[in-house]
Amino acid sequence: MLLDSISDFFSSLTLMKMMAYFWPFFLIDMTRYFFLDLFVVFRYIYKRKQQKKAYKVARKRLFRERPLVSIIAPGKNEGMYIPQLAQTLSYQTYNNIEIIIVDDGSDDNTPYIGRQLERQGKISLFIRNEIRGGKASAANTALRFARGRYIIHLDADSHLNSNAVETILVPFFMDSRIGAVGGDVRVANTHTSLATRCQAIEYFKSISTARTVSSELGILRIIAGAHGAFRKDVLKRIQGWDVGPGLDGDITLKIRKLGFRVIHEPFAIGYTNVPNRFGKLARQRFRWDRSLVRFRVRKHGDILLPSKHFSFRNFLASADNIFFNLLVNFKWWIYIVQIFIFARSHIEVVFLINLVLYTIANLLEFCVAVALLSKTLRKRDLVLVVWIPLIPIYTGIFLRSVRTFAYIMEFLFKASFFDRWNPWKVSRVSQKTE
Repeated sequence: MLLDSISDFFSSLTLMKMMAYFWPFFLIDMTRYFFLDLFVVFRYIYKRKQQKKAYKVARKRLFRERPLVSIIAPGKNEGMYIPQLAQTLSYQTYNNIEIIIVDDGSDDNTPYIGRQLERQGKISLFIRNEIRGGKASAANTALRFARGRYIIHLDADSHLNSNAVETILVPFFMDSRIGAVGGDVRVANTHTSLATRCQAIEYFKSISTARTVSSELGILRIIAGAHGAFRKDVLKRIQGWDVGPGLDGDITLKIRKLGFRVIHEPFAIGYTNVPNRFGKLARQRFRWDRSLVRFRVRKHGDILLPSKHFSFRNFLASADNIFFNLLVNFKWWIYIVQIFIFARSHIEVVFLINLVLYTIANLLEFCVAVALLSKTLRKRDLVLVVWIPLIPIYTGIFLRSVRTFAYIMEFLFKASFFDRWNPWKVSRVSQKTE
């Protein structure tokens, strides 16, 4: 029956019908997420080779000046991960660092572990907030005690490759206009479950490749809190982190507004533990996705408007995010309605062809990521290719459904202010000020 339906569908298919049935794939997704990425990534690889001499000069300057670097890691109930973080930091090729761990009101054994590591000299300072103030508050507490010229912000459940600190610092010595550098974030618990495997593939696409592309185009809009480096003087000017579920994107836009460049460094590699169940993942993304509405549309909507401080690249950074993540997301629901109306007799065929097309696209995008990151990939990373046929369902149905619900709830009810991720009293204050 299905084979007959497929045969009938293709026998009546013309170029116009092909575009009508699959216009999102050809006009938006392949153009934006494959062809543009492919062009920019290969330009980046070529540019990187051309800058080898400048990179070596900047690296020598880093090791000659040896500025103190403060590595801060705020977290709640992350005690089991902190020893591994401290250990990987002890192996860094650049070692003029201080490590500040902030416990944001944990109710596990984090205080015991943190103080033990401090006594052993494996971390420089352990700070405990008895009353939870939220991640931004914990990060700002660490910032007040930090003595370094540069601040590297890590999640407490992250750990780094041995040259990550060195690699994330070098760009500051290549261009004085850089205010922040995003490190690459990869999944530490890749092979724990299907959910973590899907996220590992997603991170290669949406962080390693996509942020490198955005950085090259000058429109990078987020420095990940799991692994990001900042000039301390710039952080002081913007008074650190603001409260909210999208504080990483918020602080990045604030730095851009000051006129500083923000870039992504794909070879400064950090690993983070991601949710191992789809339910936990949905709750995480529900929090993350709301931040687009709260910060891009409401708090920093002025970036889209002409003013004496208007920057076309800042405009593009937000406009690109709002268009492709918000508007195009709702476009998909319009597309589904269109298919139900105009292709009702071929719905299963259209769905199957979309699945094949997006599987091919994801495979090509994975190949682009491999080309970019080939020197730093592990064999077990390459094994992820067998799971790519599931990615269209993961991104196209699961993540899109969560994202749509998040946008609606934030637009209609400002749901981010009622998220337990932040203490209620902190959210209440921020609701009055934003």
